[in-house]
Amino acid sequence: MVGRSILFSLVFISIGVLNSFDIFAQRRFEYIVAKDGSGQFRSIQEAIDAVPFNRQERAVIIVKKGVYEEKLFIAKSNIAIVGEDRDSTRIVYPQLRSTWRAVNNDNDYGSAVVNIDSSAVDITIANLTIYNNYGSLTGIHDHQFAIYGTGTRIILLNCNVVADGGDTVSLWNRTNGMYYHANCYFEGWVDYVCPRGWCYITDSRFYGHNLSASIWHDGSANKKQKFVIRYSYFDGVPGFPLGRNHRDGQIYLLDCIFSRNMADIPIYYPPTTTSGPWKWGARHYYYNCHREGGDYDWFADNLHTAEGAPKPDEVTAHWTFDYLWDPEASLPAILPFVSMPVPRNGAYIAYQSRLSLRWLPSRTAQAFRLFFGKVKKYTFMKDPQLSMIAEVKEAQFEISSLEPATTYFWQVEEITPYGILRGPVWHFTVR
Repeated sequence: MVGRSILFSLVFISIGVLNSFDIFAQRRFEYIVAKDGSGQFRSIQEAIDAVPFNRQERAVIIVKKGVYEEKLFIAKSNIAIVGEDRDSTRIVYPQLRSTWRAVNNDNDYGSAVVNIDSSAVDITIANLTIYNNYGSLTGIHDHQFAIYGTGTRIILLNCNVVADGGDTVSLWNRTNGMYYHANCYFEGWVDYVCPRGWCYITDSRFYGHNLSASIWHDGSANKKQKFVIRYSYFDGVPGFPLGRNHRDGQIYLLDCIFSRNMADIPIYYPPTTTSGPWKWGARHYYYNCHREGGDYDWFADNLHTAEGAPKPDEVTAHWTFDYLWDPEASLPAILPFVSMPVPRNGAYIAYQSRLSLRWLPSRTAQAFRLFFGKVKKYTFMKDPQLSMIAEVKEAQFEISSLEPATTYFWQVEEITPYGILRGPVWHFTVR
């Protein structure tokens, strides 16, 4: 996998004050996968196969560090696959799409590293790396999926998803597919993030190796289908284009940063396609997007021209899914660390005297200590002084007496059966 580093206001969490390996050993999980035999299973697929069909509660499969050279098939619902470490828990498998289809009646199910069946609902993959390395082994960069699926309500949290070819993340339930991704890294060749249906991505990074397109959307089955990306960073080889869509699609980019390598090419309709013209016209919307080295005119703010003229604060995950699914209100507490602050890290919010702070707890949290501090806006402070202001049982707390033109810093310490888990320092600014 190609490593990238950027200067950007996103926080990608890879922390653990406690040794998470010890937590895995002490806490009882039904499904623990470890290559060294210290868990119940040596392969991830064995654990998936052990989950009963029609299980009502979520089955959490913990995967310890290691390289798992296997292809996964997920045809059951309510499953979460969670790595011990984002970079050191790796699912790696080489598979060229065309090779698979040639011997499987042109069926894409099985052509990816992770394959999600149409019957699967509520699948969460978190804190690990998925890598289709066919291209690095052969030099061929044709379509090779890291993730392929036709299920719905699929969540990726704190993951690296990489392929050495096109269509890295191909979630293709074009009728009712809904996908939520946060704090992820995506890398690949043409159309490497290409959802069909509804998709919301936030606080993520993208890296493209091709001169065709990075993102793609098929929203042709329903005029309301949307692909929304917020607070994310796009990079790639010199001259990489942002995106295209052969079929009708509706793409929103808000608060995104583009590297100076991005070409001056708007999201476009490919001239060689046979899909027919967009019946609903070009629907590509931008708000507060900027390019390192200077902006291009085509991504100037035009959110107000979208249907319903949504305000930036309205463009949430819940709004994206037409209020049919609110993933951020019910994200599973499965990560080994506190995450997903609300307000998001680095947020600017309109002045208000009271504000509810919320966060996604780790899976072992029993209570929380909240630390808080402030500086006047634009005041430099390398290490803000934080004071403990509360100890609470719930993953939320209401702050009062906020001041305008002030930046607030906060941190959550989690009390667990195994000691204290200290989270990162987050901040938001009241305008």
